[in-house]
Amino acid sequence: MSSRRTATKLAHSLERTAKPQAPISRQKRCLTTTTRPHLQPAQHANRPTIEPHSTLQSLTLPPTRPFTHQPSRSQSTTPSNTAPPPPFPTPQNPGKTTLHPLHLSHHATLVPFASYLMPLSYPSLSHPASHAWTRTKASLFDVGHMVQYHISGPGAEGFIERVTPMGVRELGAGEGGLSVLLRDGGGGVVDDCLVTRLEGDLFYLVANAGCREKDYEFLCEEVEKWVEGGGQEVRVRHLQDGGEAYGLLALQGPLAGEILGEALARECRVDLKTWYFGRAKHITLELPTGESLPIVASRGGYTGEDGFELSVHPSQTLAVAEALLDGAGKERLQLSGLGARDSLRLEAGMCLYGHDLDEDTTPVEASLSWIIPKRRRTLQGSEGRFNGAETIIPQLTPRSKGGTGVSRRRVGLIVEGAPAREGAEVVDEAGGAVGKVTSGCPSPTLGKNIAMAYVKDGLHKIGTELQVVVRGKKRKAVVTKMPFVPSRYWKGGATPG
Repeated sequence: MSSRRTATKLAHSLERTAKPQAPISRQKRCLTTTTRPHLQPAQHANRPTIEPHSTLQSLTLPPTRPFTHQPSRSQSTTPSNTAPPPPFPTPQNPGKTTLHPLHLSHHATLVPFASYLMPLSYPSLSHPASHAWTRTKASLFDVGHMVQYHISGPGAEGFIERVTPMGVRELGAGEGGLSVLLRDGGGGVVDDCLVTRLEGDLFYLVANAGCREKDYEFLCEEVEKWVEGGGQEVRVRHLQDGGEAYGLLALQGPLAGEILGEALARECRVDLKTWYFGRAKHITLELPTGESLPIVASRGGYTGEDGFELSVHPSQTLAVAEALLDGAGKERLQLSGLGARDSLRLEAGMCLYGHDLDEDTTPVEASLSWIIPKRRRTLQGSEGRFNGAETIIPQLTPRSKGGTGVSRRRVGLIVEGAPAREGAEVVDEAGGAVGKVTSGCPSPTLGKNIAMAYVKDGLHKIGTELQVVVRGKKRKAVVTKMPFVPSRYWKGGATPG
């Protein structure tokens, strides 16, 4: 198949992630002092507020004040929560990240994704070559379409433990991890997200671009319920300045640490060897102009490789990207797009929301039980009081042991013959339908076809032989442990692992 046809098919597949959402009325989008007078901080100091478009200026902070984000000097120290909501990009009026000029200058193939124009690939490397480059050297991805929030206030810890099953209480400064926003009642996954405690009661949350409007509505509703339940004050802020979202860069690959280390300013004393996966730090980069630039960086990513995600003020995102590219040189660092990012995340066994996760799926069905810590696996007392706990906690125990279990589970598959794509039917030896494929592609690393699917409980055990119907033909598929390619996150030791 030609590279153009391959790119077109992948672009269409990726675009299905950003499912159209019903418009949300302006009044429902934003809890304001006009529509929700009881949320005025001056009248009710213990009531939470949602400030989705506050100006957060992190660049004015000295290195001695890690993670503290303050308004710009022109703003009040208490940002107003009465401003109109930020404009949501739409398929008809797609958004552009702060790195759009960079993509144009490097002649990227741009495709619509989550209502943004995003780079699918660059002419410097084909999709398979870019994938392999990330595995052996380092790639720079623009993930500025993702939505970044700050959640703060004395009620922030409790609020996050209400809307996610995460053990937030145990997180120290700079610690975080993967979690999910949960719908109350059935425990369906509203979105998957990364949550980090920056310091004290200030938390950093990164959510999916395709769920932007839905997540916003969800957070508004949950804040309102938190208020009505007597919860302490909590503030939710969308990270942007002047209507432009903060940039987010993903530096991924085994050379990522080396490249970032070279970009650090002299006064930034960070030990990369003890900066482990899942940790965030306030660091200072030195730009070619000699300017020192404070940013927040998290060690992790979506590729299965060691790497960092850099949250950067919109006015400086382009300068940071160019400084990293120029400093590392083409022999170590290349730009990469959605095509390689998707095949890398699939090899890493990571879910793509709208494909492998949705509101009809619980964390247990999605084989994400590991994100629920032991402390929260109880319906006794307050520890398990997260949305959907009444459904999710019994699912953790199989029916044979007194729980409810689940009827289906997410599994990895190695598929013979043609690759299985989303929607392909999974059948047993007798030809009976037992599941559906949710993601699939040829693995550039393994040279095999890999896929993720939901299959009937009991058929999820490693080594189980099934069949996938591809183009009308049944292809052998074997349930395989995920990740398909061992992850190499930096967790200490001589090499990432």
